[in-house]
Amino acid sequence: MKRRDFIQGATAAGVATAAVAASTFPKPAIAQGLKEWKLAMSWPLNSPGLGTSGQRVARNITALSGGKIKVKVYGGGELVPAFGVFDAVSAGDAEMYQSAEYYWQGKHKAFNFFTTVPYGLTGTEHAAWMKYGGGQELWDELSADFGLKGFLGNSTGTQMGGWYRKTINELDDFKGLKFRMPGLGGEVLRALGVTVVNLPVAEIYPALASGAIDAAEWVGPWHDLAFGFHKITKHYYYPGFHEPGTSGSYGMNKKVWDGLTKDEQLLIKTVIDAEAHNQFAEFNARNLGSLNVLLTKHGVQLHQYPKEMLMKIGEVAGDVIGKVGNSDPFTKRVYDSFITYRKQAITWAKIGEQGFMNARSLPFKYS
Repeated sequence: MKRRDFIQGATAAGVATAAVAASTFPKPAIAQGLKEWKLAMSWPLNSPGLGTSGQRVARNITALSGGKIKVKVYGGGELVPAFGVFDAVSAGDAEMYQSAEYYWQGKHKAFNFFTTVPYGLTGTEHAAWMKYGGGQELWDELSADFGLKGFLGNSTGTQMGGWYRKTINELDDFKGLKFRMPGLGGEVLRALGVTVVNLPVAEIYPALASGAIDAAEWVGPWHDLAFGFHKITKHYYYPGFHEPGTSGSYGMNKKVWDGLTKDEQLLIKTVIDAEAHNQFAEFNARNLGSLNVLLTKHGVQLHQYPKEMLMKIGEVAGDVIGKVGNSDPFTKRVYDSFITYRKQAITWAKIGEQGFMNARSLPFKYS
């Protein structure tokens, strides 16, 4: 029995590789004719780092295929609603989407693990699990039940903890809040007494401004500055325990994917891989300057969650994620793979990156 039967509800070198692949297409493959695709996104067309990334992918596919695959990009709400892109591509109404897989947790809870998990993996670690730890194979298996093929499309890196209309000093301050937070992070807050809502990015600002919600998280300094949340409140919290390394996704209609030649598949995969690397670097670079602007020009106040709160939230997160991970046989396979990799990643991070970060933070003179 298929799972769907019981489901209810990189780099510049990479682009060069794709160029070579495009230039060496067999003549019969190119002669098959023009392909015109629609790429539907879950965010505005010109959303920095996300919408702009989707547009780059579309342009590069079109250019490197010699114009044989033309991709037209639609922002959230233009072709279908922001959260309707999965169904549109699954049904064949569009060929591709750009989004984040945790938006589909209502279709299958395992989708959460292919985006981010509270207290889980950093962006680098998540990409490593996906590409070399078995994550992609599990994702392929799940996506196939919906007629889709998924690609790791980008990473925003570690996110911020969110914008609050009032300060948060202890766990009891969470109770009764209306908070925009998707994915398993939202489920953790729900367990802490928060009323959780999920809104597409275009609806976050008006909801926060009107008081319809009391708090919201989106991404990090670059995006949050662009969408103007600092105009509503100055209370900006960290760390983003809920999304330690958020991976975006591309989804393609599986029949379309299976109908491509091997060269065309290589081109698509290489373009997306290269853009994922580029976009991860862009988020890290843009966040630096944007945080400085928020603090120095807009009077934003940074607040660090107290360690006692983070400890308790972590305990609740472990319980919530464990229950989700054991909710059905397939999700348990994904959960077991993820947790095993997380344990290994923690061991290496303490010695490697965390060890270096601790050394770099020492108060010696460097410049």
